[in-house]
Amino acid sequence: MRYRADGSTDPNYPYSESMHQMLSLSMLLSILIGAVLLWLGIRSKLLWLKVWSAGLIVLSAAYLLADQVGWI
Repeated sequence: MRYRADGSTDPNYPYSESMHQMLSLSMLLSILIGAVLLWLGIRSKLLWLKVWSAGLIVLSAAYLLADQVGWI
């Protein structure tokens, strides 16, 4: 189970919720950075930059989707 039923925090992991929020923020920033890099890759015609930035966008979006659905 991810969270306690009574709403109290686990004394072993007092910062678990804030760490989760920082990870979600990192994924949002990764999508934005990936979009900028994808645009730069398209303009400069660099295949490796397009592939890596598209992968960054897809994996970050997949993480956020899995988080919203409750798979992680």
